[in-house]
Amino acid sequence: MKLLDILKIVLGIILLIIGIIGGIIPIFQGWIFGIAGLTLLSKYSKFIKKYLEKVKRKFNINHNNS
Repeated sequence: MKLLDILKIVLGIILLIIGIIGGIIPIFQGWIFGIAGLTLLSKYSKFIKKYLEKVKRKFNINHNNS
């Protein structure tokens, strides 16, 4: 695993933690950080990738890479 991959995982975890704290504390919008963290971690976790795909289907979000 490269150093860049490790940094992305650490950043994803930090953003996810900030997102969870933001969900508990109503002062700021934590979901923005949570989504960014999940997006970074989805490359490295099958569970998170499946979860994001489920959310995309639920809200009908389609990304075409053409």
